[in-house]
Amino acid sequence: MTTVLITGPTRGLGRAAALAMASRPEPPDLVLVGRGGAALTEVAGEARRRGARVHEIGCDLSRLADVRKAAAQARTMDVSVVVANAGLMSSDTRRASADGYELTFAVNYLAHAQLIGDLADDLVAPGRIVLLGSNTYRANFWRRLLGVPEADWRDPIDLARPAPADRQPGFKASGVAYSNAKLAVLYYAHELQRRVRPGTNVVVFEPGWMPGTSLGRDTPAAMQAMGRALGRLPGVSTPRRSGPALASVALDARWSDLRDGAFVVQNRVTEVAPIAHDPARERRLSEATRELLDAS
Repeated sequence: MTTVLITGPTRGLGRAAALAMASRPEPPDLVLVGRGGAALTEVAGEARRRGARVHEIGCDLSRLADVRKAAAQARTMDVSVVVANAGLMSSDTRRASADGYELTFAVNYLAHAQLIGDLADDLVAPGRIVLLGSNTYRANFWRRLLGVPEADWRDPIDLARPAPADRQPGFKASGVAYSNAKLAVLYYAHELQRRVRPGTNVVVFEPGWMPGTSLGRDTPAAMQAMGRALGRLPGVSTPRRSGPALASVALDARWSDLRDGAFVVQNRVTEVAPIAHDPARERRLSEATRELLDAS
């Protein structure tokens, strides 16, 4: 029996993916890692009604102590697949996690680096690690038209540092922080594949442009309303469409040979931009990550 651990299962893409896995004819065991409370209890109950065996682990991913406790629990559960789904785009880059790190970088990247680092050696082979990526790390015509900021890479220690108290928050700063965190995920995926045990494959999944989801729950109300409106446009991705695709990348044999941080956009493998392959940045990110996690 396959056991899948998924973070951020209570809403949006994570919830849709967890329930898609639970609805399979032979569902995997699910380890749902998310903030404890009614939402986690509800999605766990729904997954059980659909036929899955479910374990709930309450965890605030903005607290690395919580992440370490969650990993310790999960190590006893014969996990073979990790889906690092949870994400956040803070509207104010001055905000810090419980450990003092910029909140977007802390939740999207550092929390999962801690979780996976604690679990990787215990994954049951054949193992699969699916990281949530985004194309926002680079600009194209449509992103420029919509004013979506691309990444502005700096040393990871700087990326983890909250903005100064006198810096005004804004969409550009929060968008750059999000794009930097997602570029970090790509660098991490390549370096992680070099470090995991044989038999564990690392893949990055991009759900497509999905405005109006809970990812932007920390943004101003007007921006959330605009996102919901954009989310109704034809062809735009939604959790209902992309959740089953994420479940497929996590479980299906058609993806079993993918490794080295292969980038799957919805249901096709896509080459990332050259900037997303940089061995020097990847090594430096690995060094800095150890420093940041050891300091907390």
